[in-house]
Amino acid sequence: MAHSLRSQGSIRTPLGARVGTTELKIAFVMMIKAGLSRCLVLTAAAAATAVLAGCGALGASGPHTRTGKAAGLLPSASAGPHTASGTSGPLPSSGSGHAEGTPPSGPMAAPGSAPGAFPDAYRRWGLDRPLTPPPRPPRVKPPLAAMWPPVPGLATVLRRVATTDRVVFLTLDDGIEKDPAFIDQARDLGLPFTQFLEDEVIGDHYDYFRRLRELGNRIGNHTLTHPKLAGEDYAFQLHEICGQQDVLHYRLGLEPHLFRPPYGDYDWNTLRAAADCGLGKVVLWRAEMEPDGLVYRSGSGLRPGDIILAHFRGPDMLKGATMTDMITSLLREVQAQGFAVARLEDYI
Repeated sequence: MAHSLRSQGSIRTPLGARVGTTELKIAFVMMIKAGLSRCLVLTAAAAATAVLAGCGALGASGPHTRTGKAAGLLPSASAGPHTASGTSGPLPSSGSGHAEGTPPSGPMAAPGSAPGAFPDAYRRWGLDRPLTPPPRPPRVKPPLAAMWPPVPGLATVLRRVATTDRVVFLTLDDGIEKDPAFIDQARDLGLPFTQFLEDEVIGDHYDYFRRLRELGNRIGNHTLTHPKLAGEDYAFQLHEICGQQDVLHYRLGLEPHLFRPPYGDYDWNTLRAAADCGLGKVVLWRAEMEPDGLVYRSGSGLRPGDIILAHFRGPDMLKGATMTDMITSLLREVQAQGFAVARLEDYI
């Protein structure tokens, strides 16, 4: 059961008592600094009453309100306007997770080839030729193309990858659409991408994204509820980011190290909170896939090392097109400009 989170400067606990948000945030940060689980917050609910609340009771929908609720560590109903075709499989054990920079278990394609691509599958998905295999991943990863010199204690921000290889990197945000056909498309084409997942719109359907990951596509953090972080205090941002880290650990057994702030907005508190949650890199983008095609933050075409933003979207948000239609249109443009799609984690 979800609980009311932020209301007129206080939080209503599961026992009905109100606790000031300031006291709650202080308790939350102190427990994290003391090395306790990020998902347990001990708060004074009344003069002699203490309430142990899971991190699912701390989120706030913020200005980016969507249908549903933040799930936290407890299973929640699907919050997005779409539902997966099936139900989630069993939850993994909550043992020690593994870094999301390492390959998932299961068969993987040899480096330098489109992972798992099937011959002639491109025709099924509306392409006129196969995807160009990316070059073999560099033996030594290139220096980060940081937007400014790295600062100790803060996550590093990057918008592109410093490479001369004619490769671009596909990233998919949120998790609203859960089209089973996209799993087939990604598998058939051997398409590499990084998923930045948001708990509120995924709900109980993490199994869909687990299946995409089993194809070799890594997962990053996109907060619990997609608020605009810039301008919020450190404790609020810490909860949104660390809370999603804990959900990804609980649901998928992962410890991601890449973070994407909602809307691409961030401040110093964002970078500090991301680093404190174990996320060393903040990944922005230069090109974005919209319903009418690619748009660019500067210039008029793709460049080597560009990071492309797209979203898990369906017909109601794509002018009637499907998720697979959108991906096909994107790949046609990438091919027309002479680029291959590579795996971001191979380069950073």
